[in-house]
Amino acid sequence: MMAPPLIELVDLTFSYPEVQPPILDRINLTLQQQQQLGLIGPNGCGKTTLFHCMMGLLKPQSGSIRFKGKEIVKAGDFFTLRKEIGLLFQDADDQLFSPTVIEDVAFGPLNLGASPKAAIEASHQTLTELGLDHLEQRVTHHLSGGEKKLVSLATILAMKPRGLFLDEPTNNLDPETRDRLIDIIAGLGLGHIIISHDYDFLAATCVDLAGMNAGRIVAADHSALHTHHHLHPHGSHPHEHGDH
Repeated sequence: MMAPPLIELVDLTFSYPEVQPPILDRINLTLQQQQQLGLIGPNGCGKTTLFHCMMGLLKPQSGSIRFKGKEIVKAGDFFTLRKEIGLLFQDADDQLFSPTVIEDVAFGPLNLGASPKAAIEASHQTLTELGLDHLEQRVTHHLSGGEKKLVSLATILAMKPRGLFLDEPTNNLDPETRDRLIDIIAGLGLGHIIISHDYDFLAATCVDLAGMNAGRIVAADHSALHTHHHLHPHGSHPHEHGDH
């Protein structure tokens, strides 16, 4: 028997007060378990808002969200979802708020009910696996931008998620950190949706591609990433693109 989708959106609609038309206009989108989906679209088309609705940070006016086949109908259902899906914010400073790195990474396991000892152990293990254990006692807000991005990812991975939503994860990253991020994501084998303008990053981390414009899903091309990746044999290096 086939497993239900990890996430399924049906006619999801969301408007900000006094803003028309809706920022999300009857969105239909499915993410299968372990599917790796890239989401592209112009700035302001609703991509980040979509993530925030899917995580329960914003409340849609209509439509439904299903998580592993069950419709989310109350706030507690989103708590269940957030135990299994991690959201990486576009700005790492929105994700990190504790005095030290180890405290930031331990916050998630603690919030899920782990003991302080177990939370620290999970945090140390996660940071070690990511090659970030040397940052454990560093003051978080003194980290470089790239270090903050990787630590932000660690705060999610310490909770052992089943899926990830990553919002413009390569923004302002140096090439070395960007390549490390590719290696980490590729090695996880988790289902994910990645919002990005970086086609080569998507080619290295996603199998499928969907497009979004004016609050609607307008295209899904499963071959586009593969084709694009092979147009650039040195695709691990970021480069500029014209309009598509």
